[in-house]
Amino acid sequence: MNRAHNSEQATRCMELLPAAGFHNYSIDLIYGSPLLSNEMWQHNVQTALRYGAPHLSCYALTVEEKTPLHRSIRTQQTKPVDPDKGAAQFTLLMQWLRAAGYEHYEVSNFAKPGLRSRHNSAYWKGIAYLGLGPSAHSYTGNSRQWNVANNRQYVKAVMQGTLPVETEVLTTSNLLNEYIMISLRTAEGISLQHIEDVWGRETKELLSRQIPAYINRGLIKPTEKGVQLTDEGMLMADGIAAQLFSS
Repeated sequence: MNRAHNSEQATRCMELLPAAGFHNYSIDLIYGSPLLSNEMWQHNVQTALRYGAPHLSCYALTVEEKTPLHRSIRTQQTKPVDPDKGAAQFTLLMQWLRAAGYEHYEVSNFAKPGLRSRHNSAYWKGIAYLGLGPSAHSYTGNSRQWNVANNRQYVKAVMQGTLPVETEVLTTSNLLNEYIMISLRTAEGISLQHIEDVWGRETKELLSRQIPAYINRGLIKPTEKGVQLTDEGMLMADGIAAQLFSS
């Protein structure tokens, strides 16, 4: 995939981190590559476990245009991405990491007990945050802002005393849909009581009428406070969320 580093450098980093005093870190793994067999995928995961990585973020390969991999697939030098293969490797990943004692607390994220990502969790909980510098994003709870990405334009604007920022004000439906999409991806799932508290009983009842169809298909399961995805449902989390969105 034309990365700037190789596997030896990656594993060397995991050796150096504890020696340098870092005991809480995260590594990223990618599955679903046309070049990645299930045996190679298991080797990658087992390597992360052998080094005791506290946190793993694991993503299905997305082939971006104008990348070497995209060109290789387009010219038929490399096989295209197989969604079924990616789904199978994600299912294996869930089995391996749970057996190793990791908490699967968000579709793409796994952590040893007590070591969830505080940074990412803030996004999933809808907590406001401030982004500083070129291309940085901010969130206030009802709007999003993003600074211009170009360094020169950013500096010029700041020197002129202006804020090089664009703003998107979120509607009530936007906020509800974001809550559905983000919460459904987490281990806690959707809280129907929270939906009633924030968006009203009618909204809660409308959503509640949609949910049984997904429970019957084995994609969603009830919880004490609402619903969460099953393992099978995690394979199509974004699609399920989109179908539950408020118009």
